[in-house]
Amino acid sequence: MLSEQAARIVREGSARIKVKRAGMLQFQIFNIRRVRAGQDEFVELWLDRVIDMSELERLANELGLPVETQNGRAFPEGKGAKDFILD
Repeated sequence: MLSEQAARIVREGSARIKVKRAGMLQFQIFNIRRVRAGQDEFVELWLDRVIDMSELERLANELGLPVETQNGRAFPEGKGAKDFILD
């Protein structure tokens, strides 16, 4: 079950989020993307830039959604792809 904030982001299709990149705080627009996992699809936030893994993990935990950038993917603590498959 998605949190209220995560469900709103999925409905809107994107989110403008403050992130730390290259030692600076910046606003970046993350888009919702559907990723194939076997016969199902799960949703995640996607940004086509490089962000430190520690920042990805922080975002995933705060937003309640998986976050992927050019250098990796982070899931909220204790969750995996199967937790984000939408019916």
